[in-house]
Amino acid sequence: MAGPGLYTQIPFCSSKCTFCNFSSRVSPSTVFDNYCASVVKEMDCLPTNLRGAGASDNIYTLPIDTVYFGGGTPPILGIERLQAIAESIRRTFAAAASREFTIEVTPGSLSPDSLTALRKLGVDRLSIGAQSFVDQELASVGRLHSARDTMELAASARRASFDNISLDLIAGLPHQTQASWQESLDAAERLRPEHLSVYIFEIDEKSRLGSELLKHGSLVHANDVPDEAFAADAYEVAREFLKARGYCQYEISNFALPGRESLHNLKYWRLEPYLGLGAGAHSFDGAHRWSNTISPSEYAAKLALGETPIADFRKVSRDELIEEFFFTGLRQADGVDLSSAARRWSATDIGRWQPVIEGLAARGLLERCGNSVRLADSAYIISNEVFQEFLP
Repeated sequence: MAGPGLYTQIPFCSSKCTFCNFSSRVSPSTVFDNYCASVVKEMDCLPTNLRGAGASDNIYTLPIDTVYFGGGTPPILGIERLQAIAESIRRTFAAAASREFTIEVTPGSLSPDSLTALRKLGVDRLSIGAQSFVDQELASVGRLHSARDTMELAASARRASFDNISLDLIAGLPHQTQASWQESLDAAERLRPEHLSVYIFEIDEKSRLGSELLKHGSLVHANDVPDEAFAADAYEVAREFLKARGYCQYEISNFALPGRESLHNLKYWRLEPYLGLGAGAHSFDGAHRWSNTISPSEYAAKLALGETPIADFRKVSRDELIEEFFFTGLRQADGVDLSSAARRWSATDIGRWQPVIEGLAARGLLERCGNSVRLADSAYIISNEVFQEFLP
């Protein structure tokens, strides 16, 4: 088993963006100490909780080789609380020689001193939620930062010796046009981050903006959201733009300079093990998936009572794992290797999917070279149509 990645969920933000469908929330700072203490306590109780749920102890004892603080906006906790969590991680888990430590940050949420402090904690990768470099677009979805804030954060991060920076951009935001999308791409590329994530805005009832669009309302700038055709075109423009500037698209939404792929996120797509800490965090040990209760207050209350915060635990069947192998593996530019899959499960198990693969290849949606299968370049924008073929 590969060394697991460790994800810590910090589900708090200064404001809730209208496009956000995550479980993050705006909470008073008075809850932060208790939440931080609860995350530390969860680490202390992990062996007992894992055994009680039925997970293997191996995932707890293997050296972790990636750490990821996500959210939410992790810096909202403050450096001292983040330090307490980081120190507990070092006490609790063995660390592998090769390690990537990422923290998600929002422009305007960190001072130069805070960036220096994060480096001292061992953080070596910043994931910056830029989303856009056009102030009108940022304001329309409730972002509190400006394009200048993003530029200043990137410059301060470089001065603090961060040499691995990722930027997020979203295609399809309210008021976005071809010209403004190109403006964001140009601004992002001028900062020359090592990594870029390009997402297409998804209409989801769990977000305020998505819910408004679904009911054909006009609140939260719903009338100003461009159509799906625009978002698809913007995505293709980004692919060509970034490729021409030396970025490799190694996953449907992710681009990196050579050797700067997100090691932590690759674990998800390669079905490698990972542990999740905090409210709403998910875990996978190769045979089981489980998740913690979503509510931060309920999460803390359970740990205070000596109860497990695990709210859902299930064994993943052999068939489910193989399905996941295809629809997560095909997200990657390298695709999947059928011979390695046959060794992992059996030639018979993988052979059952040959008609699906051949059918998709005949439609020009998959490309096959020997035992390797990957998405056709033209199928990236309709990849969900391909993935659905690998579901029951």
